[in-house]
Amino acid sequence: MNLLHVNDTAGEYPASYYAATAAPFDRLPMLKGERRADVCIIGGGYTGLSAALHLAQAGYDVVLLEAHRIGFGASGRNGGQVGSGQRQEQDWLEKAYGTETARKLWDMGEDAKALVRGLIDRHQMPVTFYPGVAHACWTEAEVRHSRAYAEKLHRDYGYDQIETLDQTAIRRLIGSRAYKGGDLDLGAGHLHPLNFAIGLATAAKAAGAHLFERSEVHHIRHGSKPVVSTASGKVTCDHLILACNGYLGGLERKVAARVMPINNFIVATEPLGDAAPEVLAQPVAVADTKFVVNYWRLSEDNRLLFGGGESYGYRFPDILKTVSKPMLEVYPQLRGARIDYAWGGTLAITMNRMPCLTRPAPNVLSASGYSGHGVAMATLAGKLMAMAVDGQARDFDVLANLPQQRFPGGAALRWPLLVLAMTWFSLRDRLGV
Repeated sequence: MNLLHVNDTAGEYPASYYAATAAPFDRLPMLKGERRADVCIIGGGYTGLSAALHLAQAGYDVVLLEAHRIGFGASGRNGGQVGSGQRQEQDWLEKAYGTETARKLWDMGEDAKALVRGLIDRHQMPVTFYPGVAHACWTEAEVRHSRAYAEKLHRDYGYDQIETLDQTAIRRLIGSRAYKGGDLDLGAGHLHPLNFAIGLATAAKAAGAHLFERSEVHHIRHGSKPVVSTASGKVTCDHLILACNGYLGGLERKVAARVMPINNFIVATEPLGDAAPEVLAQPVAVADTKFVVNYWRLSEDNRLLFGGGESYGYRFPDILKTVSKPMLEVYPQLRGARIDYAWGGTLAITMNRMPCLTRPAPNVLSASGYSGHGVAMATLAGKLMAMAVDGQARDFDVLANLPQQRFPGGAALRWPLLVLAMTWFSLRDRLGV
């Protein structure tokens, strides 16, 4: 079963709030016939589009192949949060990799946020970056950890953008009585994710990259000149970039053994009107401390965009039921609010929740597995792969040298084993352990 097709209509965006409010963007042609390129990129999300933009700006002849539409995958469906640092906290990174590497990884995370904001401004993209991501804690122990971590970032990394919040302050900010406290990171932010993908594609096209939609890759022939084949065309290239994330499928099993697709879901309420400030008093995004994270923000027309729940099989479950339960746990006052949109998408995680950057074959680079931290890091990863193609691989190698474990069972048995593990952690969430 192919994740590219099982839950979606071929060549169409899902019926999401993002698709309904997307900036104008004409359909791109399908690849037909044979082409030659310096670099072929598979995947039209943030990773691939950023790579295409930066390579084209450096003078390379670039062909990008997207199976459906630009931003069709996680890049056009996610919560839109642009977080600080890496998916793992700095104390974890220091213990796992040492303080020097941890510092490099922190700086990369900061560079990634700056890259997103810089690209939006430089290319006048049809998207607004809104500062502020709050973290809401369910327990007093998590509040203490949040406060200590903010102090550590200020002391050891010079990061002073986090404001700690007690229970009164978190309730005043997010309008929910479910949490004990938290913090507000004003150096992070949020945006319309599909419009950011469209902005990247528009900039890449303007720089000279050749972008193709409805051009699903069925086969790669590796060698000194990789050959990439679709149903109606073929690209021979000097360098190949894999930017497929959760939709990689069987194109590269060495990566698939280390990168696991999982599904996540979002609903959008009706416009809340005058009640919107009672849900979020400021235009910030929020994520909480559940293992299966709840995350939310208000749209520009004051809908609540609430994400929650995961599934680990191929087919999506009842999305409305899956997401409404955690949403009403946080906001019982929204019981009865109409849900206008409900959609799901497939992202990818790794065993250690760090991005998987690798060279799976000669002249081939791959980046994926952002583990829910992909808006900024995927954009940076695309730039790092472009730099590596151009002979500047130092920063790519910082991430590529991080150990990446295979999922138990490899590509064949990883799914049932992951379901067992995730079910256990989900149970811990429900029990409050």
